[in-house]
Amino acid sequence: MTRGIMTRAALLGGAALLGAAPAQADTLRDAIAAAYATNPTLAEAQARQEALEEAPEQARAEGRPSLSAVAGAGYDDLGRGSASSADLQAAMPIWTGGRVSSAVRASSADVAAGAQVVRDNEAAVLERVVAAYADLLFAQEAVEVARIGIERLDRQIGEAQSRFDLGEATRTDVAQLQAQRSSVVANLADAEAALASARAAYRAVVGEEPGALEDEVPPPGMLPADLADARAAAELANPRLLERLRIVDASRARIDRARADGAPSIELAGAYGRGVEDAGGSLRDYDSAASVGVTLRIPLLTGGLVASRVREAEATARADRYAVQAELRETMRSVETAWATLQAAKQRETASRDGLEAAQIALDGVRAEYEFGLRSTIDILLAEQSYRSAQLALARARSDVLMAQAALLRATGHLDRAAFLDGREGDGTVAG
Repeated sequence: MTRGIMTRAALLGGAALLGAAPAQADTLRDAIAAAYATNPTLAEAQARQEALEEAPEQARAEGRPSLSAVAGAGYDDLGRGSASSADLQAAMPIWTGGRVSSAVRASSADVAAGAQVVRDNEAAVLERVVAAYADLLFAQEAVEVARIGIERLDRQIGEAQSRFDLGEATRTDVAQLQAQRSSVVANLADAEAALASARAAYRAVVGEEPGALEDEVPPPGMLPADLADARAAAELANPRLLERLRIVDASRARIDRARADGAPSIELAGAYGRGVEDAGGSLRDYDSAASVGVTLRIPLLTGGLVASRVREAEATARADRYAVQAELRETMRSVETAWATLQAAKQRETASRDGLEAAQIALDGVRAEYEFGLRSTIDILLAEQSYRSAQLALARARSDVLMAQAALLRATGHLDRAAFLDGREGDGTVAG
């Protein structure tokens, strides 16, 4: 009976495995912070956005004054000898027919679209971080479950051997336990291989060597309360959808830019120059000259180029509007899929938790009855296997919930750095 009490205590210690947090464990927010600091994909996206943000300034420069210096020198054999000149030339657009303003609007819309691309890249990286964290968490728990199972079976094999020596058990009882132990050892080898792979995936996205992970992750605060809220949030904040909308803005501006090529333009231009001639070994200055004037350009005939560019821009704008509709459908699909996946994962977690409690009670009962000769070794082995399966099912379900939450947040446009820093349960209040 004492051996039975000790065994049940060990089983209770194994049951506490999934609920006990390791000391100084890495948390999901630690992983997110490390990814923000070291992930090259995020750094690349931000650098490309910074380059794109220069486009509006370049477009504005087309409407600002310009000044240039021009110098030249030459020689001829017709008696003039060598000569040189230097000029300062200035120009200032007065009227561009809308070329500059439409180019600025188009490039500004491109910058806004690029900002949404950065958000989507950020969400994609964070979803990978959450997936790597969840997979590693499950792999660590799977290894621990197998190790504890082997320790438990070692004790049971020792008990069975003692019973056999006393004539209270058969060789079959010992062999059955040893066979089960070999099976769990094989499971441990598979779990350790999966753990090594999960650690590599974690290092690739987070950029740091993982330690023991904290398995209690607070639910993100921006989870929608229901599917209707999820759809509404996605329409307002999904980065891919917003990117498409900004691309439409840019396309409309480019239609105006194409039309402006057929509009008149006015430019104020001025120049100041001076020349020097080498005649027979003596230098002779030309008179300095200055000029200022207004230039009016009116496109009269472009061979159909302007009209063709306008039609091209209009067709591109129509295509971009259709792309918005297609992206909206895809966004709603991803929202509904993520919502259904999260609900199923939550239900599996609840069922797995209940199953683990039932498996624990059943194992305790079978073990107690075995002490009184009411159960066989096969009964214990089946109860042990059911208990380990319940542990792994709960661990997998908890990881699935974590990944499903991240997928839903990404679909609704709220998977960002602060997503898992707020432990409040989602109440349907989502950012616009």
